[in-house]
Amino acid sequence: MTSGNAQARRKSTDWKVVTVNGEGRVGTKPDYVVTEEPMEIRAEGPGQEPVQISVTMRTPGNDYELAVGFLYTEGIVTRPDDVRTVKYCELVEGEEQKYNIVTVALARGFDMALARRAMVTSASCGICGTESIDQLLQATEPVDRDSGPTISVKTLMSISDSIRAAQPTFDRTGGLHAAALFDSDGTVSVVREDIGRHNAVDKVVGASVMAKTVPLTRHGLFCSGRLSFEIIQKAAIARIAFIAAVGAPSSLAVQTADVLGITLVGFLRDGKANVYTHDYRVKMN
Repeated sequence: MTSGNAQARRKSTDWKVVTVNGEGRVGTKPDYVVTEEPMEIRAEGPGQEPVQISVTMRTPGNDYELAVGFLYTEGIVTRPDDVRTVKYCELVEGEEQKYNIVTVALARGFDMALARRAMVTSASCGICGTESIDQLLQATEPVDRDSGPTISVKTLMSISDSIRAAQPTFDRTGGLHAAALFDSDGTVSVVREDIGRHNAVDKVVGASVMAKTVPLTRHGLFCSGRLSFEIIQKAAIARIAFIAAVGAPSSLAVQTADVLGITLVGFLRDGKANVYTHDYRVKMN
């Protein structure tokens, strides 16, 4: 499915900072700041020239997964066999730019209308307008009631700590979001970090597409930040029926999860959580 290996890129950068307190300047020290660079995602079908689908600001690492996951959650890729190869661009000047363009070669042609929608949603304010949201919900089937993990409260409370232990770049910078998959036993897999919440989710989904483990009907999705409508939609497309987050969900995220049959848990921290929708997947101790 893939072509070549992603070069190891620096996820953080050394920086000298001045430390201050209420009494004034204290001194200087080295700090680590998370790397943020643009990445262009291109797609090409048989006999087609590569088409720019999106430009996203991301933390380098797992770039192939990010590209495939984005195309999957936008409906341009619908199954693992749609992806023939994934590679960095060889036809640009400069080593740095080479690793900021990823082309996904598809086994079949794709709908340019989907490509145009992907460009609009990623380049501006996201999904705007009730009509657009209604259209997206109509195109996304609710998850099955018996899909997704059923998880005990005790196990649910342990997931955040397990994922936190698998965030090396966050430990260094404090500036990354995480997304991960978990099962009913609380076993965590496919942990990914990125400066963007949506990118972290796309990396997790893309890893699953490339491993041919989608749809993710038996897994839950963990997010380290807040939850928006777009994250719920991405999860639903991957057939994820359980989402837990450290942060708060938006009103539209809650409404969307409710309509699509997804269990939504927010404020998962300090031994507590709020279950907003479809609480039957959470077993009370």
